[in-house]
Amino acid sequence: MVEFLSKDFYGNTIKEWVIALSIIFGSFVLGKILYLVTTKFFKKLTSRTKTQLDDILVERLERPVIFALIIIGVWAGITTLNIYPSIKDWLSKAYIILISFNVSWVITRCVGAIMDLYILPLTEKTKSDFDNQIYPVVKRWLINIIWAVGLIVGLNNAGYNVGAIIASLGIGGLAMAMAAKDTVSNFFGGLTIFTDKPFRVGDRIRISGFDGTVTEVGIRSFRLKTLQGTVVAIPNSKITDTCVENVSLEESRKITLNLGLTYQTEPEKMQLAIDLLGQIASDHPSILEKHLISFNAFGDSSLGILFIYYIKKGEDILQTQTDINLRILTLFNQNNLDFAYPTQTLFIEKN
Repeated sequence: MVEFLSKDFYGNTIKEWVIALSIIFGSFVLGKILYLVTTKFFKKLTSRTKTQLDDILVERLERPVIFALIIIGVWAGITTLNIYPSIKDWLSKAYIILISFNVSWVITRCVGAIMDLYILPLTEKTKSDFDNQIYPVVKRWLINIIWAVGLIVGLNNAGYNVGAIIASLGIGGLAMAMAAKDTVSNFFGGLTIFTDKPFRVGDRIRISGFDGTVTEVGIRSFRLKTLQGTVVAIPNSKITDTCVENVSLEESRKITLNLGLTYQTEPEKMQLAIDLLGQIASDHPSILEKHLISFNAFGDSSLGILFIYYIKKGEDILQTQTDINLRILTLFNQNNLDFAYPTQTLFIEKN
């Protein structure tokens, strides 16, 4: 057995390979144990405290800490082996980059937890919707900056010349700018949404043939839940070159009806029809007082009456229209006011 463990295998004895693999395997086992301990012990312990910060941190730092333990265990196992200097140098750089990645992961999780716990409730208490819209954007940019700094620090500590890498990117900067022009236009379109405020989250809008409620505004696009129930992502750049109709900002909904009575209708009956329409508009609680009624046309087959009324904001539009139309039909039938339908009269001369 001793002779077997002493045999050389790729520059290391079998015993050294067994020790290295045991350390690596042990790090995975410790990670699993730590996961179980966190689930059964730490989470129950933090749930008894008054603050929610420890609960959030334990939940969000669980995976990064386990990942860090595995990285350290794998590196500790590798360092016990005799490896070619070039391979060991490459593995050392990868280890440093992974450590930087893990530290960035921990920081972003902590920052996200603190912002959600302390800053998000403040934005929800304010009357303005602007901070509610800008919060996810600021949070996303802050986390992206942390990741970028972590990447730069990791590459720098691994021995890469970050300055030279950034400078080399300048060579293709023009091509990248041309390729990213849509991204840039979407970004400035997003700024237009936040500053000019053509709409807010929760508003119903019509844009580019879509009609629905705004559910989210991001850096690149905003999401619209259409009346059909589907969700559409529309690029922010559409704001700068497309008309946006904000339905939620309308003070009232204008409804236009063109009614036609038969040519046999007498002038007194026509006046009665106008009076009835005025009464219908005045009696309905969902209609504003500024209704308009006019005997406005001698049509080809009917005498035209224009009836314009305005439904108050927040009222049920479809139900109000139904109420008005049913009332018109009822009162006109009761007073023998006949609606016209397309007809033609032929006059034949006899010689």
